[in-house]
Amino acid sequence: MKFRRYQKNDWHRICEIHDLARMDELRGARLEHAFLPLEVAAERENLFDYDILVADKDGLVLGFVAYNQDELTWLYVDPACYRTGIGGLLARSVLAERPEGLCIEVLQGNEAALDFYKSIGFVESKIVSGWMPGNEKFPVTVHCLAYASNA
Repeated sequence: MKFRRYQKNDWHRICEIHDLARMDELRGARLEHAFLPLEVAAERENLFDYDILVADKDGLVLGFVAYNQDELTWLYVDPACYRTGIGGLLARSVLAERPEGLCIEVLQGNEAALDFYKSIGFVESKIVSGWMPGNEKFPVTVHCLAYASNA
């Protein structure tokens, strides 16, 4: 498995991964009706303003992560590869690039993601309510977590 920068020819594959995994994320939060395909969400949520890494195994993208200086914003793995360590490897590769630490928000009800981020060293700092980014007609509550390598 290698981790590399996103390339334009990865677009259709990351759309497939996002759309399947995003439904799992929203199901846990009981927000399935708020689903937007990546083709829409990427523009509304400015995906390409972030650094994007993909997990590539033998030429097949199995997951991706997007982040900036402060926040890990997107982390999706092909559901066929859940619990194989790909998500952890993607997250750790970003954390290695950002030793000053990062934050992330996890939808309330998405216990699998919350447990995952805590297992790799994120600590919950607060719970806040607001509107879903990119689909602001839906109210959401999120767990805010932070990671710092010196914590």
